[in-house]
Amino acid sequence: MLEEKLENKDIKPTAMRLLVLRQLVESGAAISLKSLEAKFERADKATLFRTLKTFEDKKLIHSIEDGTGSVKYALCEEGCECAPQDQHIHFHCVKCGETYCLTKSKIPQTHIPSGFKASSASMVYKGTCANCN
Repeated sequence: MLEEKLENKDIKPTAMRLLVLRQLVESGAAISLKSLEAKFERADKATLFRTLKTFEDKKLIHSIEDGTGSVKYALCEEGCECAPQDQHIHFHCVKCGETYCLTKSKIPQTHIPSGFKASSASMVYKGTCANCN
């Protein structure tokens, strides 16, 4: 299943890519590069970063800037092209530090002035998650 997910995005399924994808699938929340480094102590930071960039470039994952200063990554939904209309709201828990995708809540469309072209959109709610409440 993981190999197929990579192949469907034209990503060669190497051992490291499969490990990173498994971690993203099993996490339930967005993951930072630092968190991945902690999970894979023997992995090279540059390899992990390149893996994440490949996944992001191929639209398998999306990056989230949740205001913590650390970019986090989460799996894209099926058919996502990471265009502004595909993007959803995120929730950052100020207590445990986890960031969650609220995939059923799309970012509302906004009128963009003439001459402007949006390439991405971001909306993050902050508060306490269900686990911390």
